[in-house]
Amino acid sequence: MSTPRDAARAIAERLGVEAHDIAVIAGSGWADAVTGVGREIAAIDASEIPGFEGGGVAGHSGQIRSIATTDGRRVLAIGARRHYYEGRDATAVAHGVRTAAAAGCTVLVVTNAAGSIRWEWTPGTVVLIDDHINLTGASPLSGPAFVDMTDAYSPRLRAIAREVDPELPGGVYAQFPGPQYETPAEVRMAREMGADLVGMSTAIEVIAARAEGMEVLGISLVTNLAAGISPQPLSHDEVLAAGADAEPRLVALLAGVTARL
Repeated sequence: MSTPRDAARAIAERLGVEAHDIAVIAGSGWADAVTGVGREIAAIDASEIPGFEGGGVAGHSGQIRSIATTDGRRVLAIGARRHYYEGRDATAVAHGVRTAAAAGCTVLVVTNAAGSIRWEWTPGTVVLIDDHINLTGASPLSGPAFVDMTDAYSPRLRAIAREVDPELPGGVYAQFPGPQYETPAEVRMAREMGADLVGMSTAIEVIAARAEGMEVLGISLVTNLAAGISPQPLSHDEVLAAGADAEPRLVALLAGVTARL
């Protein structure tokens, strides 16, 4: 069985970069936003790396890229996110994050597409994740791994993001297992629990990242109003369309944040 260290060694060999500093997981609608971070050094199909697969979900690139920032740091851009709803266990979902940690990354920028429970957050709104609610019932940890999740999403990194874009609101993200969209009743439940956003990724990855000692910045792109809030049926096409429309802002945000880290 391949380990994150095996994957990290393979990434170093295939990309020709010994170590990386910052990892970016590109969620649906974010695939092209990483391009503004810096100069691409190399890119490979994720299926070439142990424990990874190529892109299986529309909106994900299926590639792993090494990008150099203007100050010489290396960004590991992972466009081959594995989802819990694809039949993977939480360990498989966390493989990308643990590989990034093994590759030397101390900062994780995790992005996603999300449904908004708040009327005022219309499609195209970019939201900093202040906290999350894990509704999958799964964890990438086992045994007495008592990881403090009080500041799972770094206040320091959120402050940096607001230096780049002062208008960014903050909210709580709830991860559902998927792959079906949430019912209106489930959305109402999430709202009563304190959630502002709903989606099908991120929480499991962030748990793994914090266990690895990584500092985390989470960013959601609102691609639709959640079920029961939206007057229209939900579809993945609107997720991709919202990502394309918001691309200039996403590029500027990621470039500005990584330049300040």
